[in-house]
Amino acid sequence: MSNLLCNYHHYLIGGALLASSSIAAYSTYKLLRLQKSKEVKKKDATDYESEKVLSEYLVFHFGAPHEVLRYSYGPKDSLDFPRRLADECLRVFSTLNKDMVPSRALDIGCAVGRTSFELTKGFDEVIGIDYSEAFVDACNILKANGSIKYSVQDEWQLTTPLTAVVDTNIDRNKASFQQGDACNLPLDLGQFGCVVAANLICRLHTPMDFLNRLSSLVAPGGFLLLTSPFTFSVEYTPKKNMLGGYKDKDGNPVWASNTLQKVLELDFELLESKEMPFFIRETAHKNQWTVAYAMIWKRKE
Repeated sequence: MSNLLCNYHHYLIGGALLASSSIAAYSTYKLLRLQKSKEVKKKDATDYESEKVLSEYLVFHFGAPHEVLRYSYGPKDSLDFPRRLADECLRVFSTLNKDMVPSRALDIGCAVGRTSFELTKGFDEVIGIDYSEAFVDACNILKANGSIKYSVQDEWQLTTPLTAVVDTNIDRNKASFQQGDACNLPLDLGQFGCVVAANLICRLHTPMDFLNRLSSLVAPGGFLLLTSPFTFSVEYTPKKNMLGGYKDKDGNPVWASNTLQKVLELDFELLESKEMPFFIRETAHKNQWTVAYAMIWKRKE
């Protein structure tokens, strides 16, 4: 999804870094690694582990419309993308035979968890998995406390304090979160009536490993919601592993949507596809407007 926002005020207590006002607890080692990453770029100290990223994702997931888009104009229909993802899943799940499909949902690349929490409105169990330990820590704090205080960057060192709050009508105990690699998921996850993979595949090192696992994760009769803006980059994916965005040896364009169709149609039936815009706030005056391509696939029975 993108690179992002601002700093928290922290205190070191008993060897752990505890963010003031209930932010997630980071180990002292993680703090030192974060500080080091500001001085020397290391391969394993990515932006995904920075507080700036965490803050931007928190406002992306939980920010009220006026907190994300502070102007009377702009792409308002692009706000609340994580909630809209869950709404799509709940809509499709409501049409399925509940006696045949597990009431379980898997949110792969869950970030800070808004979609996972929203899915508990229609599923008995929801598992959120993300590669970032910082994101999973935030998810678990939100599950335990229902809220997290954070700050968004307005202009360089100027910030605005905000609070991410999980809807009080949500049973947070239905959700659980764990750190994991989408290309090497645990083998004991079981099967799900719904699997969500939002804006994930163009950030994977070996996306085919992930796609090949989906048929064992989605129960027969269940469905997959996959979205992507197809922003492929060799920073994340070697060219040989990319699903699209290049020309083949004969000079023909390779489009990721066509590759997905060829791979998934072996075990899935395409129910619908659509464009889903989303809006990410970076600063008071710099933001991102992106359109993801969304595909809903039903697992063949």
